[in-house]
Amino acid sequence: MEKILHQPLGGNEMPRFGGIATMLRLPHITAPEQLDTLDVGFVGIPLDIGTSLRSGTRFGPRQLRTESVMIRPYNMATGAAPFDSLSVADIGDVPINTFNLLDAVAIIEREYDRILGHNIIPLTLGGDHTLTLPILRAMHKKYGKVGLIHVDAHADVGDHMFGEKIAHGTTFRRAREEGLLDCDRVVQIGLRAQGYTAEDFDWSRQQGWRVVQAEECWHKSLAPLMEEVRERVGGGPVYLSFDIDGIDPAWAPGTGTPEVGGLTTIQGLEIVRGCLGLDLVGCDLVEVSPPYDTTGNTSLLGANLLYEMLCVLPGVKYR
Repeated sequence: MEKILHQPLGGNEMPRFGGIATMLRLPHITAPEQLDTLDVGFVGIPLDIGTSLRSGTRFGPRQLRTESVMIRPYNMATGAAPFDSLSVADIGDVPINTFNLLDAVAIIEREYDRILGHNIIPLTLGGDHTLTLPILRAMHKKYGKVGLIHVDAHADVGDHMFGEKIAHGTTFRRAREEGLLDCDRVVQIGLRAQGYTAEDFDWSRQQGWRVVQAEECWHKSLAPLMEEVRERVGGGPVYLSFDIDGIDPAWAPGTGTPEVGGLTTIQGLEIVRGCLGLDLVGCDLVEVSPPYDTTGNTSLLGANLLYEMLCVLPGVKYR
């Protein structure tokens, strides 16, 4: 089938509070022959059985879609016009096993094998951070080791949680052990708060990763940092994983493990916009927990960050 440049449904065609909730009010496409025509797909993973404190991220994908209704096609700040050059759609949710985390992880990996088989760049609506491990497993089969930009309050490099090797706080240790990451091209941004030991962030540094603690980001633009990041992670495929708790809970309270002293919304935008020019092969926005998001602001921010990720993908036209 011929590639179609799908456009978000306009606010004058259907009121923004009406219609079926899809990401950015894009078409919902699932047929294999239509998937072959897409460049980018928004994918939901309604997972929260890997969380360790406050649950609720299973409702994240649905609420991110709901809060995306105000987002319009053209990025007036950067000039990006993603829908003028890329075929983009909402390709639905992964049908996880809500009673078995390891089975859910296997289901996610199979689904992303299928999505990548259609040569679609996935932009993932989470869901807890466990989901990034099976995505990286699928990415490794297609691209080999990938570089990683990881925005988070937590390093997520624990060896286990309550004896379990796979959970939302062990994701990147498992990814490192499984050889999924190019350790010369990994950056973690926004880490903060307290640890179980004084060396909690040192494991990442020992792998050769660049660790940018939140205190390094306070009271400044992150544009210079992103110049360094592009220099470090460029030269190969890169995956962007953005945990909403990287943002301070003053702006993003709707998450399971909030930590004070975090990044601002402006810094979050700077990080994503600073990925322009990288060979991004996929991105995710995780850990939005709508039950703790009484105003909708966390999901609103998450939806906008996902739109900004779309705007920096390879092949996006700029006006």
